[in-house]
Amino acid sequence: MDPPSLNSTMLRLINKAMADRLRIDANKKAPPHVDRAFPRPWDGIEKRSAPVERCLASASASLWCEKCEADEGPPPVDHCTLLGTLARQALIAEAELTPKPGLVDQRGPGAHTDLSLPLMTRSAFAIEPFIRRMAFQSMNEHPSPRLRATLAATGRAAETAMLRATNGSNTHKGAIWTLGLLAAAAAIGRDELLLIRGRNTGRFNSDLVPIARTAALIASFEDSHELPPNAEHRTPNANLSGIAVAASKRQTPNAKRRTPSASLSHGQIVANRFGVTGARGEAIKGFPHIIEVGLPMLRAGRRAHAPEPIARLDALLSIMSRLDDTCLLYRGGKAALQAAQQGAAAVLAAGGAGTSRGREHLSTLDNRLLELGVSPGGSADLLAGTLFLDAIERRQTQMWMSEMNERSLINPGFEILAPEEPHLYR
Repeated sequence: MDPPSLNSTMLRLINKAMADRLRIDANKKAPPHVDRAFPRPWDGIEKRSAPVERCLASASASLWCEKCEADEGPPPVDHCTLLGTLARQALIAEAELTPKPGLVDQRGPGAHTDLSLPLMTRSAFAIEPFIRRMAFQSMNEHPSPRLRATLAATGRAAETAMLRATNGSNTHKGAIWTLGLLAAAAAIGRDELLLIRGRNTGRFNSDLVPIARTAALIASFEDSHELPPNAEHRTPNANLSGIAVAASKRQTPNAKRRTPSASLSHGQIVANRFGVTGARGEAIKGFPHIIEVGLPMLRAGRRAHAPEPIARLDALLSIMSRLDDTCLLYRGGKAALQAAQQGAAAVLAAGGAGTSRGREHLSTLDNRLLELGVSPGGSADLLAGTLFLDAIERRQTQMWMSEMNERSLINPGFEILAPEEPHLYR
């Protein structure tokens, strides 16, 4: 048997083994502390029990936290597992970041009626093994229609696991697309035979622009599984989804987030109605709202010595101010999109979330989105992608918590309190 045939045979065997493992992982419940009750800011300051995240040092075989081992078992030992872990941590960091306008955070469900912070956390754990699998499937590969179809199938499986974990609520459909593509792009070019033989030498690609460009190439191929005849606009949500979303004439805040029976996705409806390309267009362009907007704002906040939660909030607001968010367009039309973009820009113009005037504008924006019953879900997905790539770029072994254990960052008057000491995800 020549080497290419051996390589293909080994890859098929490993894919089968990982598929069996994924079925086991998808049926696992999240750690018990995931469903803890989060204290509300007005309930007083209480020290929470064990944080939901273990330190990213546990993702490296050379660095390990005994407490994390007791909570979640042995550390990841390969780069695909590390990418899956980083993706999960980015999703939870985004969800816990508080206060976010209109979005689920530690204060409550935002403009949603079917979502909560424990549900978002449970969803992140359900998605993790599929992001890991997408990374593995991309090793020894190049962007191609075949790889695109393979990743799309895994993405559909991830959606099924997400819906099972959340009892039918769409928590991270767009994030599966974004993080799946970025994890796949970060893994492309590595040799899976080294992983099979236990020789996990070297690092994954940490240069973010090539990662984004590679993700763009993958996204540029159509997913033939769901491509309808004469389709000119395909959104990534539809490409990765095996679940069609009903087209509702009445755009209520939580209009049919659950599994539907119609043939059009939210992204297709928005593309046809407003002429925007949505998440797939973002990916094909190389994630400009991550590379050119979110990451620069995050870095600028850190250079200015802003607390990490403030830097992340400003990154989110920067994305919101520029993104044609299809979640906002679907549920509230152009009026909702304009309210979100203008409100986010006003916060930044007032000095950002870390200033008194910025906090006033942020409170106004939050109230306005709640009145409209809309939330910037597309911007939240891109913030998760921003945090994911940031961790890769910095070869991060620790991720700062978005909030403090000992004290809330928010008081009842919507004032953000700067932390005295940094605390870490564990």
